[in-house]
Amino acid sequence: MRADLDADGTVNYRMVLGEQEVELNPLISKHLTLNFTGHIDCQHCGRKIKKSYSQGYCYPCMQKLAQCDMCIMKPETCHFEQGTCRDPQWGESNCMIPHYVYLANTSGLKVGITRHTQIPTRWIDQGATQALPIFKVSTRLQSGLVEIALAEFIADKTNWRAMLKGSAENIDLKAIAEELKPKIAEKLASVSLKYGTDAVIALDEDIVDLHFPVTQYLTKISSFNFDKTAEVSGVLLGIKGQYLIFDTGVINIRKFTSYHVSLKAS
Repeated sequence: MRADLDADGTVNYRMVLGEQEVELNPLISKHLTLNFTGHIDCQHCGRKIKKSYSQGYCYPCMQKLAQCDMCIMKPETCHFEQGTCRDPQWGESNCMIPHYVYLANTSGLKVGITRHTQIPTRWIDQGATQALPIFKVSTRLQSGLVEIALAEFIADKTNWRAMLKGSAENIDLKAIAEELKPKIAEKLASVSLKYGTDAVIALDEDIVDLHFPVTQYLTKISSFNFDKTAEVSGVLLGIKGQYLIFDTGVINIRKFTSYHVSLKAS
């Protein structure tokens, strides 16, 4: 799914189906049926595959592409500067560029990182109702080092089930940021010493509020899986993160990137 943020903070969703983009917000409260055709194409090389890896790739592409390397999940392990990046050109364009370290309110307080080009998309994908950039850094590796320093004090993961049961209470992210910064000052200093005084820049930004199009949350979460059930059907109650919330359960659309799916609304 693709999404953007209105001026009032409302998230608008679109589902990409082949060459089409279907506006999803107007379909909330309607009965939808999604059918998986059984066809999956690797999103990189286009080959037909029986199983997808790393959200939409064939196994060979998953093994060789830089965007599928473990350092994407653990940025502090980025090995670009060691000359061992799977695709240095991709690394230059995606990792050796400014990143932001942020606080977010998803299922509660968490820390995260994102490329400067992925704001606010990253926050939308995580189902964050509030977000606050607190540091700007020069590279993905540096963002990972700052993130793991903060992760000693707050979570770096989202409890997706809790996130889908409702919106967490508002948090004063700015006050928390000011409490956290002295706690990691020594580690920030070591990053600056190694990578330069401009490697980590503290920010003073406003909190971004996000409002997801959900009419009703579920009290019990059960998830659909196209690999087990080809048809997903029910009344669409809302959308949050990359999840469609039906009265019958939820489905993580991002997980099934490259799956050929049809959509019918009634």
